Amino acid sequence: MLIVMKADATESEIEAVARVITEMGLRPHVLPGAHRTAIGITGNQGPLDPTRFESMPGVAEAIRVTKPYKLITLDLRPEKTVVRLGDATIGGEELAIIAGPCAVESREQAFAVAEVVRRSGARFFRGGAFKPRTSPYAFQGLGEEGLKILAEVRQAYGLKIVTEALDEHGVDLIERYGDVIQVGARNMQNFSLLKRVGRSHLPVLLKRGMAATLDEWLLAAEYIMAEGNYNVILCERGIRTFAQHSRNTLDLAAVPAVRRISHLPVIVDPSHGTGKSYMVTPLARAAVAAGADGLMIEVHHHPELALSDGSQALTPAQYEQLVGEARAIYELLAPVSA
Repeated sequence: MLIVMKADATESEIEAVARVITEMGLRPHVLPGAHRTAIGITGNQGPLDPTRFESMPGVAEAIRVTKPYKLITLDLRPEKTVVRLGDATIGGEELAIIAGPCAVESREQAFAVAEVVRRSGARFFRGGAFKPRTSPYAFQGLGEEGLKILAEVRQAYGLKIVTEALDEHGVDLIERYGDVIQVGARNMQNFSLLKRVGRSHLPVLLKRGMAATLDEWLLAAEYIMAEGNYNVILCERGIRTFAQHSRNTLDLAAVPAVRRISHLPVIVDPSHGTGKSYMVTPLARAAVAAGADGLMIEVHHHPELALSDGSQALTPAQYEQLVGEARAIYELLAPVSA
């Protein structure tokens, strides 16, 4: 059920509604909006009686929710969620650029790429300290040592760190060293991990699973929000199809589809979405034109020597050209999307 408060509802009236929900053994999710506050209710096993809330002071209406998701929808929050980390935002007025190597290989490599990322004006640095690899013999990251290098990058360049957690222990470490927890495609339906990041104070970047439907992806986000973490960023990174000309099939139609359902910001990863460096820039441009709030781009100062996914990494020159073109498209479309 969704409780919509009146525009002039007071804090005490909102708290009173939340208290009643808690006393019923359920969980209230208070989400303030630009014009009114909405309160989502989770934990009920069946329909609730709306009249229990409609007579309470400050309540405009109580709406039964028939969709499988409750918290990610525009019904709960008509305004887009903006994830804020200091002066950096995802979902705000600026095109968010998250860039860096697939994996942190060394301090020298991370700093060389971070210099390029900062010079481009990007606010976020991506780099994997823990790498889920199909082969058990492939490079799987430096672990905590990689996180320490990422923390040094943040200190030196002022970039916000986005890095992946493979398990609950990894979340504990990222909370010490990072700024945004990435849940990768392989873990999109790792429900214990989703619940753990839902209890974190850090924002969560949730990648779409390799064979996930839109509903499955959004319900994974619902798992996170149901635990109380409302700073969720959706990331389209391609799905598996019968196509052989690219690593995955980048589903850019997911961007406007999400827009019609959810208030959460959505970004696109054309690096994993294609697996081929020559495709990354064209698909990045298309993602921005489709309405994406940001891009996640793999950059390496020597892609031919990369220990992970070198075939999809851009050189510094290619990356800087991409950023310029993507921003030009975003600024051109800004009056339309505003």
